[in-house]
Amino acid sequence: MSSFTATAAVSRRWDTQPTLSSPQGSITMTSRVQRKLNVSSALHTPPALHFPKQSTNSPAIVVNPKPKEPDTKQMNLFQRAAAAALDTAEGFLVSHELQHPLPKTADPTVQIAGNFAPVNEQPVRRNLPVVGKIPDSIKGVYVRNGANPLHEPVTGHHFFDGDGMVHAVKFEDGSASYACRFTQTNRFIQERQLGRPVFPKAIGELHGHTGIARLMLFYARAAAGLVDPAHGTGVANAGLVYFNNRLLAMSEDDLPYQVQITPSGDLKTVGRYDFNKQLESTMIAHPKVDPESGELFALSYDVVSKPYLKYFRFSPDGEKAPDVEINLDQPTMMHDFAITENFVVIPDQQVVFKLPEMLRGGSPVVYDKDKVARFGVLDKYAEDSSAIRWIEAPECFCFHLWNAWEEPETEEIVVIGSCMTPPDSIFNESDENLKSVLSEIRLNLKTGESTRRPIISDGEEQVNLEAGMVNRNMLGRKTRFAYLALAEPWPKVSGFAKVDLFTGEVKKYLYGGDRYGGEPLFLPGDENRGEDDGYILCFVHDEDTWKSELQIVNAVSLEVEATVKLPSRVPYGFHGTFIGADDLATQV
Repeated sequence: MSSFTATAAVSRRWDTQPTLSSPQGSITMTSRVQRKLNVSSALHTPPALHFPKQSTNSPAIVVNPKPKEPDTKQMNLFQRAAAAALDTAEGFLVSHELQHPLPKTADPTVQIAGNFAPVNEQPVRRNLPVVGKIPDSIKGVYVRNGANPLHEPVTGHHFFDGDGMVHAVKFEDGSASYACRFTQTNRFIQERQLGRPVFPKAIGELHGHTGIARLMLFYARAAAGLVDPAHGTGVANAGLVYFNNRLLAMSEDDLPYQVQITPSGDLKTVGRYDFNKQLESTMIAHPKVDPESGELFALSYDVVSKPYLKYFRFSPDGEKAPDVEINLDQPTMMHDFAITENFVVIPDQQVVFKLPEMLRGGSPVVYDKDKVARFGVLDKYAEDSSAIRWIEAPECFCFHLWNAWEEPETEEIVVIGSCMTPPDSIFNESDENLKSVLSEIRLNLKTGESTRRPIISDGEEQVNLEAGMVNRNMLGRKTRFAYLALAEPWPKVSGFAKVDLFTGEVKKYLYGGDRYGGEPLFLPGDENRGEDDGYILCFVHDEDTWKSELQIVNAVSLEVEATVKLPSRVPYGFHGTFIGADDLATQV
C-alpha cells in the first residue's frame, strides 16, 4: 500500500506456536520473540493487532467436509520424525525472518490493523434495530465476502491472504438478521485442526529466498502426509456469485466453494464445487453472469505452466463448454474481465508473474515495464482462440472492469474500468501515491487501435474510485451509471460515488467523520422507472464508537432509507451480491 498518513509504534509478541508433530514428540516453532516496529499506517485504529479467540465449539455447520481433517495422533514414526525436523527448520526460518523489517505490503501490523483485523464467527441475530424503514421491495439476503485470518500471522501477511468469511444480512417481513461464518476451505479445515497457519501465503510470504524456503517446507510436509494440498489451497475470500441455484465463494487460486444460506439466515459451507466434475482448474473471483442468457462466463490463469490462460462458460443449468486455451507469452494477473452482448474482453496487462524473481530475492508479482498492455476481444461462443483480436492499450492497468458494451455504428467496444498507477502498488511497496482513475477505453475493431480518457474530466473532481458495479441487469450492455467506492484516504473508503458515465458528473455520498465502508452494492429496482431506480447497500464502520451498520441508500436521491444496526464489528472487505427471496427458495 502506498499512502500512509499516521505513525504508531506497535509492539508485537509472537506467542509459542503449536507444532505439526504429535504431543509425544513436539518441538515448538519459536520461543517468545519481542520486536518493536515503527509503522506508518492509515489502517491502525486502534494501533495494535487484535486476534479474537476462535471457539473450538463453533456452531458453524459443515455439510460433508472434504477432505477429512488429519488426525495427528495417527502419525507413524516417519511422520513424527519428519514433523519434528520440519518444525525445527521452520523455527530457524522464522527466527531469520523476524530479524528483518517487513515491507508495508507484507507487514500484518499495517495490513490487518484497525478494522482490517479479523472477527469471530457470529450466529444468527434476528430483529436487529433499524433506524428508518427498510423498503418493502428488499426481500432476500445481502452477502459480502472478505479476508479474515483464523490465526495470527507468523511472519509476513498481506490483507488478501486471509481466510474467507462471508457476512450475511437477511431481509424478511421488514426486519433484518445478521450472521457471519468462515468459508471452510480445505486449507481452513487443516489449519484449524493444526492450530496455526501452515499453507504458504501467496502475497505476504512468497518473497525472495525465504519464500522459496517456505514452499519447500510446505511441499516436504505434503510429501510426508502432514498436510494435504490435493483438494485445494485457496482461501475463497474475494468474490461471490449466485448461479444455477448456488452461492459460490471464490478466490482465483482455487475452485469455488459452495455456501448455503439456511432458512434462518445462517451460512454453511457445502464444500469445494467443481460443477459436477466438469471444472478441473481454478476460476477467477469475478465470473460474469449474462443478465439475458443466464450463462456464466469465466477465466482461469496458471502461473507455472502453459496454457497460462483459459476461457470457459456454463449454460444456465450448469453445463460446461470446453476450455478455450488462450496463448500468452508469460503468466499474467487477470483478476477481472468483461463481457458484452457478443464478446468477452480479456485484459493482458503489465502485472505479471515471474517466479525466477524469487531467486534474486524479490517478489514473483512484478510490473513488466517492457510489456505493452492490451485487450483481447473474442466471440463469447468461440471454440478456440484463433480469432481473438488483440488491441494494444499502452500503460493501462485495470484491476477491475465495471462494464463493457458494443457500439456497432463505430465498430468499437467501450470498456469502463479504473486505471491504477503504480500498477503493482497493491502487492509491492512503492513511494508513489496510488491513483485509481475511472476511465473509458475504446477498442476499435476496424482499425485495431484504442483510445482512453478519464470519465471525470475536471481534474479538481478526480478521485480514487475502486470497488463497485453497474446495474447487474444491464451488464454487457450500455449503462449510464456506475456506483463506486471513494477509496480515500487509500486504502480506506470514505463513501461512494454515483458517476454518470456519459457526462462525467459525480454525485458523492460520504459516510462522514471517522466512518468508512467498502464496496457499494447496487440493488436494481423497477426497470421501468429508469436504470438507476434501486438502492445502494453498504457496510459502514465507525472508528470512534467501534460500531458497524448496514446503510440502505436510495440510488436516485442518495438519501438514507434505513440503517440496520449490527450486533458486531464488520471488517472492511471485498465483494458481495444480493440473492432475492425467490432465488433463495430454489437454492440447492
